[in-house]
Amino acid sequence: MDVLKKKVEVKNNIYCFNISDQITKSVTDFYKDNPFPNYKNDDNKASILNSGDKNYLAKIFKNFVGFNKKVLEIGCGTGQLSAYFAIGTNNQITGLDPTLASLQLATKFSSENNLKNIKFVNADIFDDVFKENSFDYIWCNGVLHHTKDPYGAFKISIKYLKKNGYILIGLYNKIGRTRTHIRKYIYRLFGKKIILKIDPILRKKKLKSDDQIEAWIRDQYIHPVESTHSYDEVLKWFKENNIDFINSIPKVNFDELNKDLFKKTKKGNIFTRLLSQISMIFNSYGDDGGLFIFIGKKNA
Repeated sequence: MDVLKKKVEVKNNIYCFNISDQITKSVTDFYKDNPFPNYKNDDNKASILNSGDKNYLAKIFKNFVGFNKKVLEIGCGTGQLSAYFAIGTNNQITGLDPTLASLQLATKFSSENNLKNIKFVNADIFDDVFKENSFDYIWCNGVLHHTKDPYGAFKISIKYLKKNGYILIGLYNKIGRTRTHIRKYIYRLFGKKIILKIDPILRKKKLKSDDQIEAWIRDQYIHPVESTHSYDEVLKWFKENNIDFINSIPKVNFDELNKDLFKKTKKGNIFTRLLSQISMIFNSYGDDGGLFIFIGKKNA
């Protein structure tokens, strides 16, 4: 694969690097028995396409990417999004994840469904395995906060981005994740039964299978490595690394009426950004674990 710095062993269509970091190993061990997310027994290209099209963020990202581009998904897990980005396009999709068990499910699905424009790499992000300026787009949603050094992982990630390329990152918010933190303590005291009743995602039955429910509980309430971040912190990351802020979910500026997520918008000010983060406690973003999205563009 031409985007890799060196040739490595390929096992069952997975490019495999040796992972030695103990913190990364603790995360891979966590996901080994319950890969997240997971496939339903009857999933195929049609169901993955349908599911992806119902995901607002994934759909507009795919539409914006267009065709004949190179896309990297960092922390692809079992590869549903990578598959969605590959289906019906001539884009070259690369999925990176440190958990081999997850990638084995991903390659099984891609092989059974004849997805030839997708490759998977089993590696630690900190091993820096890709060539610089290799990808037009990078998707890294819900990943960096599960690493030993989120900012360090971000700096490595943007090395792979071509000039004028776009990166989408999703992180747990310091304020917006407040409700989840409270539920964590309740989970430790009372266990799974009470979480099934008070977790908004589970209470509304958004997850159907027992495996999906178990994976969600583990990911939200007992993950071994987790951090939270603020809007201003990530804006600083962008500024220090020549990444132009484009847009966010939720918005950083309440006066901004721009609905095009990939069109440059204003950064707001410290008060609008603080209010946006506080509001997450009380809305659907807080239901979903307090995750916020920032989109940036690498300056030429």
